[in-house]
Amino acid sequence: MKPQKLDTLGNETFYWFGDNNYTEWEELFLAYHPPSYRLPKLTGAYSYGVAAAGTGVPFHFHGPGFAEVIYGRKRWFMYPPHQMPHFHPNRTTLQWLVEDYPKLPPSGMPLECTVGPGEVIYFPDHWWHGTLNIDTSVFISTFLG
Repeated sequence: MKPQKLDTLGNETFYWFGDNNYTEWEELFLAYHPPSYRLPKLTGAYSYGVAAAGTGVPFHFHGPGFAEVIYGRKRWFMYPPHQMPHFHPNRTTLQWLVEDYPKLPPSGMPLECTVGPGEVIYFPDHWWHGTLNIDTSVFISTFLG
């Protein structure tokens, strides 16, 4: 995989993530030891991903879950549900970071962190979040429902 270029559109990003064939990837999922974190009455569904440096997903929200980085580093940008971030849906997170992030007022700054190998982040229900893979990254997300 090659790092993403700044002029790549969001819909042209190579980012392998989403529903995984559990038969095809059974060995991987059986070897995976999920974080010991639990939320009452919620079960997890795994999604495995591989992505090049500079890729990521633009801001979006969904139900709660955890994301664990297996290899590489992933930067997270988060806003609470009532604070919708300003972004163009077909622009990449890299473009947002280079072009829009420096212009944000202090009150418009996201919560942010970088998650590395073996580290886990919890994303609450309906929180806006966007990610940027700093390196080629391998990760597993657990969506709770």
